[in-house]
Order: sequence, then C-alpha cells, then structure tokens
Amino acid sequence: MTERVLKIATCQFAVGRSIVRNSQVICRYMRKASKAGADIVHFSECALSGYVGTDFPNFAGYDWDLLKARTEQVMGLAGELGLWVVLGSTHRLTEPNKPYNSLYLISPKGRIVDRYDKRFCTPGDLRRLTPGNRFVNFTVNGVKCSLLICFDLRFPELYRTLYREGVNCILQSFYNARQSGPSIHTHIMRQTMQSHAATNYFWVSMSNSSGYYSPYASCFIQPDGMIVSRLRVNRPGMIVNAVDLKRKFYDPMKKFRDMAINGVLCNGQQVTDDPRARNTTDI
Repeated sequence: MTERVLKIATCQFAVGRSIVRNSQVICRYMRKASKAGADIVHFSECALSGYVGTDFPNFAGYDWDLLKARTEQVMGLAGELGLWVVLGSTHRLTEPNKPYNSLYLISPKGRIVDRYDKRFCTPGDLRRLTPGNRFVNFTVNGVKCSLLICFDLRFPELYRTLYREGVNCILQSFYNARQSGPSIHTHIMRQTMQSHAATNYFWVSMSNSSGYYSPYASCFIQPDGMIVSRLRVNRPGMIVNAVDLKRKFYDPMKKFRDMAINGVLCNGQQVTDDPRARNTTDI
C-alpha cells in the first residue's frame, strides 16, 4: 500500500442482542473487506456485544464468557486476513464498577493493541456504563487516526484536541438505531460530523448500526466536509474509501485555524484609534 494512503471499509448491519449472530456478520464483513483490499475495517458502536439499554435492559445474566470467545474469534480472523479492525463492544470492569462502551483496536497480527472507551456518555449510558478518560491515536500507512464513539460528537473540544495532536482521520462509531421512526438525529448527526471534518480538516469514517429504525446511514467524509460515500438507511452494507493525504481540499480556515484555537478571535489588521470605530451607536 502506498505510504500516506489508507483504505477504510466502513460497515453497518442490524446489531442485536445475539452475540453469536453479531459475530457472524462481523466476520463476514471482515472477509469482504479483505477481498476489497481494505487496510482497516470499521464497525459500529457495540457491534459485537449489543447495546445495553436498547438490545437488552441491563447486564444481569449477561454472557461475558461468550463475548470473550467471540472477540477472540474476531481477533483470530484479523490475524488470518492481515487486517486492522475497529470493533465496537462492551468491556467488563471489576464489579461493582460498571463496564465501558468500547472500541477494540485489533492489529493485523490478531492482537488487541489498544481500547478506546466512550468518554462522554448519555444520561442513560451513565446508569449502566462508566465513561472513559483517554484518546486512542494510532498510525497506519502514515495516516494518523483516532477513535471516538457516538455522543462524543456533541463535544467539539475533543476534535480540537485531536487536531492539535496532528490526527488526520477520525473513525467514529454510532448506535442510533432501533428507534420508533425519524428523529432529530436525521438532521444533526452527519451534519455535525461534516462540520467537525471541515473545521478541523479531518477525514471521517462514520459507522452506524442499521437496525430498524435508523435515522441515518453510515458514511465517509473528506476534509472539506463533503460526504463522498454513504450506505442506505436501514440496510446492511459496506463502503470502501481511501484516505489519501496527498490530496488537497478547500480549507478557507487554514491560515487562521491555529490563531483562533490559541484565542485570537479575529483576523487581519485591527483599527483601534478611529473614533468612528469606537462609536457603535451612530451611523
């Protein structure tokens, strides 16, 4: 693979409470991504474990041993295929601590090399889950990537921090699915991510579950904020796109972004000694 080019397979399917079924679909998409020449395959939030509070009410009687076994199956397949995997799941902590909502980063050698834990949890999440406290950045083919999960979207400070850390690409996993019908998420989620991409010059892989009803589908966004590829709403599927750091995109903020981040909230030569400038109530 050419240096500074990263092929990402963004996948969606109807995540449910069955760990076995989830794992079967995940493995099928891993094989499909490998055949398509992807370097990394990206799955939605809680893709393997199912989402507590939506797919099942709580962790009482949850089969953690089965989850571990199926995680190891995914790891083994990643090693067999030589594929990076971003796997949405749930990570058990020592009781009475509540679990993490996590993304396992699995290397082409079939090993978990890091784990991102959702930093900002919704009020419902907080009743059942523990928020994380660290970023997970990693580099593949010269492209520096970072992992985020769903509600993290609402906090632009995270993206500004990742910009300062030199991140090129965000792989963010979502679970906005199994809803009663269309919702505000249709109008704000991908649009907010487009804004984060454009204002920070990020590539973005955005993976959502497709369980009916899902208010928006997975997509891939380039650094000018344009969605260049998307899947169908409420339908399983996979898209493969390339992050190519040699390509240049429209970026009117480029000369001023660092200045604004550092607290200078206007640009150009300022006028300070003109009485007509100081008088803000006259014509």
